[in-house]
Amino acid sequence: MDFIDRVRRLIEPAIGDLGFDIVRVQLAGKNRPCMQVMVEHRSGRAITVDDCARVSRAISAILDVEDPIKSAYTLEVSSPGIDRPLVRIGDFERFRGFQAKIETNRPIDGRRRFKGRLLGVEGDHVRIAVEGGEVTLPHPDIQRAKLVLTDDLIAASEENKGS
Repeated sequence: MDFIDRVRRLIEPAIGDLGFDIVRVQLAGKNRPCMQVMVEHRSGRAITVDDCARVSRAISAILDVEDPIKSAYTLEVSSPGIDRPLVRIGDFERFRGFQAKIETNRPIDGRRRFKGRLLGVEGDHVRIAVEGGEVTLPHPDIQRAKLVLTDDLIAASEENKGS
C-alpha cells in the first residue's frame, strides 16, 4: 500500500461519517509538503467553507495521532470545483455526456492525451468520443483526467445548485 492509499484509508471513515466522499488525496511539495484532500457531499450539494473546516478538523485529529508525515506540512481541504478531476471509475459514468481531458500513463492507439465527450464505462474501461471516432481506455492506465469547463457543464452545475 502506498502512502496516499494509507492516508486515504485512515481518513475515509471520518469523512464518510460527516457525509462526504473523498475525490482525491495528493501530497505536493518537498520543503514543506501540502496534503491536499478534495471532498464532495454525498448528497451532491455544493461544498461550503464551513464544510471544508469541519472536514479539516476531523482529518487533522486523525493525522495528528497517526502521524503519517513525519515533517511539518500543510493540510488543504477543498471541493473538486466545476471542472473537477475524474478519479474513480464511477466519475466517468456519472459525468457521461460531458467533455473531458484524459491523459494515460502509456500510449493507447499511439497517443497519451485524449479530449472528447465521455460515453460512459464498460467494466473497467472508459469510453470517450474523440475527433475521428471512439476510444476505449483502461481505467488503470488513466494517469490524470478532468472535466472541461463548457456551457453544458456550467448549466448542469446551476441546475444541481437548485436541488
